[in-house]
Amino acid sequence: MTVMTILPFILGFIICAIGTPIAIPLLRRLKVGNTEREELKSHQVKSGTPTMGGIVIVIAIVAASIPFWRNHPGSLPVILMVIGFALIGFLDDFLKVVLKRSDGLIAWQKFLLQIIVTVAFIVWYAAFSGRTLIIPIPFTSLAITNPIAVIVIMFLAILGTVNGANFTDGVDGLASSVTLIIAAFFAIVSHQLYGGVGALSLAVAGALLAFLLFNAYPAKVFMGDTGSLALGGFVSGAGFMLGIPIVAVIVSLIYWAEILSVMIQVSYFKATHGKRVFRMAPIHHHFELGGWSEVRVVTVFSVITIFLCGIGYVAIF
Repeated sequence: MTVMTILPFILGFIICAIGTPIAIPLLRRLKVGNTEREELKSHQVKSGTPTMGGIVIVIAIVAASIPFWRNHPGSLPVILMVIGFALIGFLDDFLKVVLKRSDGLIAWQKFLLQIIVTVAFIVWYAAFSGRTLIIPIPFTSLAITNPIAVIVIMFLAILGTVNGANFTDGVDGLASSVTLIIAAFFAIVSHQLYGGVGALSLAVAGALLAFLLFNAYPAKVFMGDTGSLALGGFVSGAGFMLGIPIVAVIVSLIYWAEILSVMIQVSYFKATHGKRVFRMAPIHHHFELGGWSEVRVVTVFSVITIFLCGIGYVAIF
């Protein structure tokens, strides 16, 4: 592998490694502090920890990958996905922690903005990507070929992945570690598949590796919705550009476990008038309240993601 090949990784790491310690005191001065949920007693010491560190992650990803987009044309729409979802997250974070609106964006506002970005990507993919609307089914020779079915699956896969990534960001270093592994997986397979997201995947991996220097337990900064929504946009967009959307869902099953745990908890709570399936949702908090340390949660979820990437690799090749 040449220096030019890994340059996006190096640039992503350097930009985020330099930018994050500069951003932390600035965020402190702006009083952009995180507020922890009262049920999590062990998390109360984190209240006031700067959030919105995802701004640096996004800057690092874009700056490290844009110079290489002509040789990796599939990366440009995914970069725009990253930016689009990052802007939604930034608006939500800004309203919550700067303007002190406790709920940030109202749920329907956030969802509507996510739909707009998702539809824009699907329209581009269908009209300009040069790809047919076909989704291969892993471990079989079958594929989903009905255009309407494909579009519905794209819609659900993108929104599910993006919001799953958002829910995964709740333990120091969890979203960073899980997505770093997925980005490394995409970087590896992109050298063997058409898709042109190799440079972008390396930039994401480099930026997240540097961010972990400050986000690993005990975290000095959180990525906020700005970062987690952007990472979900990367994973979902890259999966489609590589032509492996179902494999992308497989390797990001931690995201899906997080969002499904919330859906199950809320639905069961309403149906039973107050009963719960989990001690607390998203599911990483269930394990925390069961006695797991944050470090153990991150380690176990990361190991599971590595295992899932192994399955994904076998499914592709």
